[in-house]
Amino acid sequence: MADIIQLLPDAIANQIAAGEVVQRPASVVKELMENSIDAGCSSITLIVKEAGKTLIQVVDDGCGMSATDARLCFERHATSKIRQSEDLFRIKTMGFRGEAMASIAAIAHVELKTRKAEDELGTCIIIEGSEIKSQEPCQCDVGTSIAVKNLFFNTPARRNFLKSNPVENRHLIDEFNRVVLAHPEISFSMFSNGVETFRLNPGNLRKRVVGVMGEKYNKRLIPIEVDTDMLKVEGFVAKPEYARKTRTSRYIFVNRRFIKSGYLNHAVLKAYESLMPADHYPFFAIYLEIDPNKIDINVHPTKQEIKFDDERVVYTFLQAAIKRALGVNIMPALDFDREASLDFGQVRSSNAPLDSQSSKRQSSYVAPTGDPMFDRMNQRQDSQNWEELYKILDNKEQSEPVQQALTLESDLNNSEQSLTSSIDRLPSQIHQRFILTQIKSGFILVDQQAAHERVLYEQYLDRLENGERATQKLLFPQTIELAKSDHELLMDILPEITALGYEIEAAGEESFTIHGVPTDISPGEEQGIMESLIEQYRLNAGDLKLDKRSNLAQSMARQTAIKSGRLLGGEEMKNLVDQLFACQTPYVAPSGRLTFVKYSLAEIEKQFEQKSP
Repeated sequence: MADIIQLLPDAIANQIAAGEVVQRPASVVKELMENSIDAGCSSITLIVKEAGKTLIQVVDDGCGMSATDARLCFERHATSKIRQSEDLFRIKTMGFRGEAMASIAAIAHVELKTRKAEDELGTCIIIEGSEIKSQEPCQCDVGTSIAVKNLFFNTPARRNFLKSNPVENRHLIDEFNRVVLAHPEISFSMFSNGVETFRLNPGNLRKRVVGVMGEKYNKRLIPIEVDTDMLKVEGFVAKPEYARKTRTSRYIFVNRRFIKSGYLNHAVLKAYESLMPADHYPFFAIYLEIDPNKIDINVHPTKQEIKFDDERVVYTFLQAAIKRALGVNIMPALDFDREASLDFGQVRSSNAPLDSQSSKRQSSYVAPTGDPMFDRMNQRQDSQNWEELYKILDNKEQSEPVQQALTLESDLNNSEQSLTSSIDRLPSQIHQRFILTQIKSGFILVDQQAAHERVLYEQYLDRLENGERATQKLLFPQTIELAKSDHELLMDILPEITALGYEIEAAGEESFTIHGVPTDISPGEEQGIMESLIEQYRLNAGDLKLDKRSNLAQSMARQTAIKSGRLLGGEEMKNLVDQLFACQTPYVAPSGRLTFVKYSLAEIEKQFEQKSP
């Protein structure tokens, strides 16, 4: 039988390697910018067209390359950083595997121009799909310019998997941010379709973080700086009150290399324990300096995952450093006599007032006046008075009549209209989270947040499809500042945002002016709602396969729905139940969570028939 095993041609081998190294245009940006940094440059310019699908060009003023080096850099496993195996364990530069340039050249049209300072002429090389078309001397500046055109031109299947230009552009900006945050001493600029989107001058670390994230972050940052013989930690974390509900804007660098580490992320969150709600996440940009011999960075093709000799020590050290920073900067301002749950009051928002008496949004829960129980709690009595407080609570429960539950004439199996046709009494609320509603065969428990998300989702989707918007003009237009990546995202969804009732116009590279908001949003909360909306939209885009309208409607509903922990009045609960069962799909929230569960009388009776052991 003839031999069947043979070596792959270099062109095919490079295409296979490209599948590991080059996943999207952002991957090319990362590799090219890191090569420029390794070349010792002081400035880098990134130029992209059509989110990198048509053109990605990186220009630097680094050391440049000779004609021989320029040719060899496109060969597989060709590198200037490794001479012997021991070098793998003391790497401080960015790229080192020697496959990036070969992989990029295998799936794109590449033009390289480079010149060393001591040379009069530079070198120009043109490659198409690993095939060298020309190499000749040329006149060019000192440094290197690499233009990558028509990415995935010879692998159409890979090109078809690319997302829309706005999505790919956000990935590209995210990768750009990771590189520029790691090197504040270098000047960076970025041009997208001929428009300058970034210009970052050299400066200190704080200036670079503010330049990337926006001026608003300047007042949010808490510095970290701890230096020991084993590990050095510096950077910034955000104050707890600025934590958000999505896991965006989290950066950890080890020896200036961006890494992804759920283990170290957990160390950061552990340091914030009890300072913010469990479902919130802070911004942080943390820089670790450690002996290269104590880490292994050659465990992933993108080099974004590393291994430590002792992860537990790094975890403990990082957590302690952040706790110390938080303690120094915010602990003196904490009121330890204050009820902790009041620090993070739930914000209520609804598409339409569920109750005329409570249509205004509330930023925190306010205890009722005239109630002896709450009056006594607000007086902050000493521990010796707690026994009396519980007596007041017991007397209150015995003296007040139990609120009657509504009765429905039909079972849940009948039509949605009949479910609420005979409401004559107000429902009850359980733990400020669930609404108890009686039906003929038992009762149902409605999750107030999930139910309101379903109601708002269908209303917002209807607005987007029919173009019927309700806007209230602001007496004083509000200007909001966003990070560059958020700015790009908002520009992409601006037509849909307008259809929901917003009146917004761009007011600069990082800001927008809001002239009007939907009628169901109270003025004064434009900045917070818009930031949360953008974060939720980005999160949905990454985790769910939704079209733009569904994503926006779901994100808007999630941000403006009443939350668990919000005290509702009887009419509010009644109206919410009415609106829920008027929906086309009342059974689940847009996220897939159930909006209500049913308990039959038979199930309840069965529970009481059980004998105690």
